[in-house]
Amino acid sequence: MSSEELILSQAQELRRGTVVLACLALLREPQYGYALLETLNDAGVTVDGNTLYPLLRRLEKQGLLTSEWNTDESRPRKFYRVSPQGAEVRDGLVREWNDLVASISQLTKEN
Repeated sequence: MSSEELILSQAQELRRGTVVLACLALLREPQYGYALLETLNDAGVTVDGNTLYPLLRRLEKQGLLTSEWNTDESRPRKFYRVSPQGAEVRDGLVREWNDLVASISQLTKEN
């Protein structure tokens, strides 16, 4: 396996753990799944529907998201929003993220 392939593989592993945090950050305002998927991908958080939709259901089951069906349009859509507990978890994850970034920055700083 080439270095480039290894970098891509490891980068994917790094991104995997950030999807939960990204979803909790974006869902301060209600969004339906496909719009969230597009927003994440546009922001550089690459995720596909086969990953995102089960994640949304899991976060809802854990009480971190709430959902509501909008049937006003011809196609019903399920809108997700962060719950109060989800907001607390998001804030804690942001603190953890910032601590990790500071630690990794320190470890990788050239002397």
